Amino acid sequence: MKRFILVILIFPFAGFGQNYTSYFTGNPNDTVTNPLGGVCLMGGATEDDDAMKWFLQRADGGDILVLRTSGSNGYNDYMYSLGAPVNSVESIVFNNPSASYEPYVQEKIQHAEAIWFAGGDQWKYVSYWRNTPVDSLINLAMQQRNVVVGGTSAGMAVLGKYYFSAQHGTVTSAEALANPYNSRVKVDSAKFLSCNYMSNVITDTHFDNPDRRGRLNVFLARIYTDYGVYAKGIACDEYTAVCVDPNGIAKVYGGYPAYDDNAYFVQNNCELAVQAPENCTPGNPLTWYLGGEAVKVYRVKGTVSGSNTFDLNDWKTGTGGTWLNWSVINGTFSEQPGNAINCNPNSVHDYSLPDDIIISPNPSADWIFLSSEKMDLVDCMCSVYNSLGRKMAVELNYYSGKKVGINLNGLETGVYFLQITGKGNKQTHHVFIKAEK
Repeated sequence: MKRFILVILIFPFAGFGQNYTSYFTGNPNDTVTNPLGGVCLMGGATEDDDAMKWFLQRADGGDILVLRTSGSNGYNDYMYSLGAPVNSVESIVFNNPSASYEPYVQEKIQHAEAIWFAGGDQWKYVSYWRNTPVDSLINLAMQQRNVVVGGTSAGMAVLGKYYFSAQHGTVTSAEALANPYNSRVKVDSAKFLSCNYMSNVITDTHFDNPDRRGRLNVFLARIYTDYGVYAKGIACDEYTAVCVDPNGIAKVYGGYPAYDDNAYFVQNNCELAVQAPENCTPGNPLTWYLGGEAVKVYRVKGTVSGSNTFDLNDWKTGTGGTWLNWSVINGTFSEQPGNAINCNPNSVHDYSLPDDIIISPNPSADWIFLSSEKMDLVDCMCSVYNSLGRKMAVELNYYSGKKVGINLNGLETGVYFLQITGKGNKQTHHVFIKAEK
């Protein structure tokens, strides 16, 4: 049930500094407990009470610290009287970046059992806290004291390894799909907050208002194109929350069936031989189609009990959800029913593919050649796929082990994918066929 709660402030105390403002509720004497760890991700709008109770209970009766760059003490009454006993709630509002260097602020982070990031402007969080004592102390609190962390809206947006920083403002799905390199599509990878099970993840919020499925597709395409990483996404509708325990099990809270509250667990389709976007280039609409199955999504309804789950250890085991396929053609997003993803982890490999493989000429009108000084390519398998992921019939010739020739005659002009597979790992390269034959 979504509602606003008004309670009487208990043990009020306010402290003011030039660089920050503090609002305190509860017992002024610090207590030391044994927090249970975990991460709570909320999609924005009114907080989900049941997910917030999960977050507060994991502080084990300790002290709750709310960090924010706008607003005031709105969380103090709510958290202190929600029904999960805590020692205190303190909200610290950063008035400027210098607050990150205040001893008082640093001390409060070191003594908190739970840390919550409010909504607002995620770029302020990034620009105020990144590479300062604040992010370092928060990371230490998670790693050394098992402190539980969480956030809503902008506070959720900064909890993945990759994050949409909003440095140049927000961006709509339509804007991002039309040009993945729009100046507002600012996907950052610089080290910031290091939460368990978030090391390969980007998050998105307010997922249903407005529709942000397209822009999350763009974020994932940009991460692969820019960083060479197939990242994963966790997104929440408004009023919906994902709570991840230290074992990697994500529980989804919301008001379903009274409300259509959903969380989304999003990943590239690892079943495809070729997984890269067909076109993720500056100034051009995104195409990430691959036969309509480019991206696999597990959509989960959020319930009051958090009974529906998804396992972040394997990213394929879930309860209460539905599998979907997402794809994009020339900037137009599409969603279709899908089947459960079924990918086996890579086996332990005897060697890694060399990083010195040379492909030439590229573009080519007929033959291309692969060469390497580090290993015999005869130990590898080479395959060519079109933009839909279909394997093409091509002729391969091996020359003295360290050189491979591939005959591209008969293929239409366009972009193809050359996949080089060794034992347990693979490389994928773009191959261009020119019009001249």
